[in-house]
Amino acid sequence: MTASNPAGGKPHGSRITVEAPVLRIGAGQSDYEGLSRYVDFLRKPRGLHMTLLHVGILDDLAQDIEAWTKGMSRSENVLPEIVGWLTELPVLQGFLGKSDKLVPLGGGRLMGLEVDVPQEVHDYQALLVQGLHVLLDDLGLDNIDDFILSSPALGYRSPRWLPHIAVGKARTRHDPPVEIAPVPVEFGDSQIRNRDSLPLPG
Repeated sequence: MTASNPAGGKPHGSRITVEAPVLRIGAGQSDYEGLSRYVDFLRKPRGLHMTLLHVGILDDLAQDIEAWTKGMSRSENVLPEIVGWLTELPVLQGFLGKSDKLVPLGGGRLMGLEVDVPQEVHDYQALLVQGLHVLLDDLGLDNIDDFILSSPALGYRSPRWLPHIAVGKARTRHDPPVEIAPVPVEFGDSQIRNRDSLPLPG
């Protein structure tokens, strides 16, 4: 699901996600490049990450909230609340995971490593979703689960979170999961992608 980008949304038009950057897959560059036999256009290792929460384009999310509340929560009032919540999120410390499978993502357009992660990573992701619930409740939303799954900005397809790293374009839209030799995956501390694009408070 893709969020729209309305006119005038340029100042805050970057997609915001909470993510854990990938520091290393396997023993290094050669292990990662070996995945090229399974995909087309292997992604550059520098930008690899695991998304923990997709927030989307803030202007679009604020407009989704205003529409859901039938104008009771105005987008200009909602935006500072979202930014404040994001900037106060705790940081998940770096961690180690492992992967032994490539799986189709995005309706079959991409392939990614399905990653086994420590329980604290699942707990942190659950904390993010719970925090989002509290934020939306404070903003006056009802039926919050329905909103999260239907908001184009948030872009959820499923309430179940699958830890994964998108690594490249699938060769066909019908590529099946592929088992690979197990590889360790090292992640850095969690961060907000495009944090420098967030509007300043006040």
